[in-house]
Order: sequence, then structure tokens, then C-alpha cells
Amino acid sequence: MDGDGLSQLGDNIPIIIFMAVCVLLSAYFSATETAFFSMNKIRMKALVNEGNKRAEKALDIAEDLDSLLSTVLIGNNLVNMACSSMATVLFIRLLGQDIGPTIATIVITAVVLLFGEITPKSVSKNAPESFAMFSAKFISVLIVIFAPINWLVSKWQNFVYKNFGKSEDDKGVTEEEIITMVEEAHSEGEIDSNESELIRNAIEFYDIEVEDIYTSRVDLVAIEEDDPRDEISAQFEKGFSRLPVYRDTIDNIVGVLNQKDFEKYKSTDKPITEMMSSPIFVVPSLKISELLKLLQSRKSHMAIILDEFGGTVGIVTLEDIIEELVGEIWDEHDIVVEPFVQVGEEKYKVNCGADLDDMFKLFGIDEEPEDVTTVGGWVVEQFGRIPRVGEAFDYGVLHIYVSKRAPRRLTEVIITKRPEAEQTKVTEEE
Repeated sequence: MDGDGLSQLGDNIPIIIFMAVCVLLSAYFSATETAFFSMNKIRMKALVNEGNKRAEKALDIAEDLDSLLSTVLIGNNLVNMACSSMATVLFIRLLGQDIGPTIATIVITAVVLLFGEITPKSVSKNAPESFAMFSAKFISVLIVIFAPINWLVSKWQNFVYKNFGKSEDDKGVTEEEIITMVEEAHSEGEIDSNESELIRNAIEFYDIEVEDIYTSRVDLVAIEEDDPRDEISAQFEKGFSRLPVYRDTIDNIVGVLNQKDFEKYKSTDKPITEMMSSPIFVVPSLKISELLKLLQSRKSHMAIILDEFGGTVGIVTLEDIIEELVGEIWDEHDIVVEPFVQVGEEKYKVNCGADLDDMFKLFGIDEEPEDVTTVGGWVVEQFGRIPRVGEAFDYGVLHIYVSKRAPRRLTEVIITKRPEAEQTKVTEEE
């Protein structure tokens, strides 16, 4: 480069420095926008609780995102336009009027895109909380400086909201969105599988009804009020802490006998009716959250479920409700029953008390059953009666074989997923 070229470049150093500052400010505004919109507010609140003043300042700014966004956009556009204007002047001086503006446009577009947008946003996204705290003090000053412009922008926003307001569907965060956030946190390793399941259970807890978790009357163990003491003791020895007490028929439950009360008075002449407590009767559609409150207020651990005619449907216990939050609770008396046991390739022994949704998911069937909730109930519905052992039917790609049953219900079926199966109607095999 000759002396004239060096002299010309030296004359333009202030313009070059100004352009560099503009690109630096553009990077700052872009990174600040990404940081404040990507930061984890829960994490920031935890820092505030630890006494972090910068986190507190950043959260205060984040409370008014409209002012923050308009400040960032105004600042970014001002510096980008200034940089573009000065670049045009520079390249006209260096290259002339004919080609200078074109080269200036190409160079500034590439520089601003790479160093003013992509790079700072990528860096800020990796540590949004740290950059938000770093940026908080300076951006708060700019928000004050641009306050008049922000006021005009807010008036325009109010006009837009009034005429093109939020849709009816925009009603805040839904349960589904919260569950999705929990799943993302689990997949990213921020919470473990137990924490994820507990949160999901807590969210879904208020949607569960008594009929979803009860023990059916066919599985119910109860005693009659005039049963001999030794027979009652034998039932308690099986691991029960409480037993329903009925008079004449299971549809007429008159109380609940606690094992501790029975052991205390069993050697006396005190009748069973004076040892037992009054039963709590509920309907199948009652939410378990409401039942939990009822059991707590009545200091009871068991409720009797009645149908519309007053007949006994089954029972639900406090343990059943707690298990919906924390998962299965096993004690030394419980017999662990696996709902699905694989016995071959695409072949399973299925307990008829298993959840029908879980069975469909296991075999990749995309259906939403409405009338029944258990596998046993679904099989009975397909036949229209309780089938005999050895009977079978095809359902899409599934072959269902009845392997075990009790006198009045099914207990086990064997389900095989066939590699190539036609959609068929229910058939019976004698």
C-alpha cells in the first residue's frame, strides 16, 4: 500500500472505530434479548433468595418484557443503521461512488449477521442467567433513556391488543404444558425419573376418580358381624389392618373393624358392633382429592363405594390414594403381581386387572377406550359375557387367549401380537 493509501486509511480510522463500536453494541443487544427471553426464572428466583442483587435486578427488568423488548429493538436498529451508514461512507471513500455502496452492503450484512446476531445469541443462550445478570444494570439505564419512545410503543401495543386481542385459547399455562416442561427437564437431566413421576402424579392427582383406583367387591375381603372370633383373627393374620363388616349381605356394610381394636377386646364379651367404627360411603365418581380430605377429617383409612342402587361396588383405602402420588407401596404381606409378563416374542401373560391404556401402549395400539378401564373388563365386553378358559378372539394385530378365570371374573389372558394379521371381528374358539 502506497503513502496515499495509508494516509486515506488513517483518515478513516475514526469511522472504522465507530463501526466496530456499533457492531459490539449490536452484539450486546442481541445477546441481551436472548438472555432475558431464555433465562430460567425459577433458577433466578432461587438466586434472589440467596441474596443475589444482580439476579433481583434482572428479574425486575423481566417483569416488564414489553419495555425491555422495545428498548433492545430500538437500540439494535439504531446501531445497525448507524453502522450501515458509516460503512457506506467509508467504502465510497475507498472504492468510489459506483461500487462502494454495493460492497458496503455485502460486508456490513455479513459482519452484523455473524458478529452482531448469530454469535452473541449462541453464546448468550448457553448461559442466559449469567448474561442477564451481567446486562441488567446497563439495560436498565437504556430503558430509562428510551422511556418516551417506549411509552409511544406501549400505546401502539394497547391499540393492537384492543383490536387484535388474545384468542380464547390463550389462557396461560395448561396442565399439558406443565407436563411437557417436566418431561423436557427429565430428558435434559435436570430432574431424575422419580422426581419426574412424582410431579406428573401430583399434577394428574386432581383428575383421578375413586372408580379408577378402588378394590372391586369380587376381590373384597369382609367379615359378617356375627362371625366367630377365631375366623376374624384368621382374616387379620392374612395382613389386613382393617376389614369391612356386613350384615346378612355384602351390600349391607355396617362398619369397619380395626385390627388394634379387635385385638384389644377379642378376649372379652364385647360385641363386634361395639368395636367397629362407622363406615364412610362414597360414589364412584368422587375425585380422590376430595376423598382424601374426607378421610382426613373423619380420621378414617377406608371408604365404601356404593352404586346408584345402594349396592357395594368395592372399597378404597388411604393407601390406594397415596399410591397415586408416590407409586406402589408394598409391605411384607403383599403379593407382588406383575401386570405384564413376557413369555415369548411379542407374547405376554396379562393380569386382567391391568390398566387397558397400559396394555394398548405396550402393543402400540393408538386407541382411547371409554367404557372400560381394565383388560378383564375389555375382554368381557368383546365377548358380551364372561368367557371360558380356552376361548380366544382376534383384535386387529392381537390374538387374545383366556388362560385363567375365577367363578365370576377373568384373572389372566395371554396376548400375542402377530406380525401380519387381518382386522377381524370377535370370534370364539371352543
